[in-house]
Amino acid sequence: MKQQTIYEVAVIPIGSLNTIRTKETIFSYFSNLSKCLDQLKSALAINGWESKINYTLVYRSMKEKGRFVAEFSLAGNKIFKITIIARTINPALTMLGIEEKPV
Repeated sequence: MKQQTIYEVAVIPIGSLNTIRTKETIFSYFSNLSKCLDQLKSALAINGWESKINYTLVYRSMKEKGRFVAEFSLAGNKIFKITIIARTINPALTMLGIEEKPV
């Protein structure tokens, strides 16, 4: 099987405002990092959030740390954070630690 990298985007509600109005984490998956960031920047702009997220920032963070995290706050209160993580689908199969049957 062919291995492929997909990008998991999680929008995680955080902070004290989340206790007042509970929201769940929303997950989205993309096969292309560029398209992922285009969609993310569009969604933030439509909803009025300023974003300094760019491709180079996300790519370097994922190379160094394995993930990208950005927190958004308003009037000193954290509202939500966005994490982007690269996932591998169809990973190579292992032998799961099972040894060959003795003869």
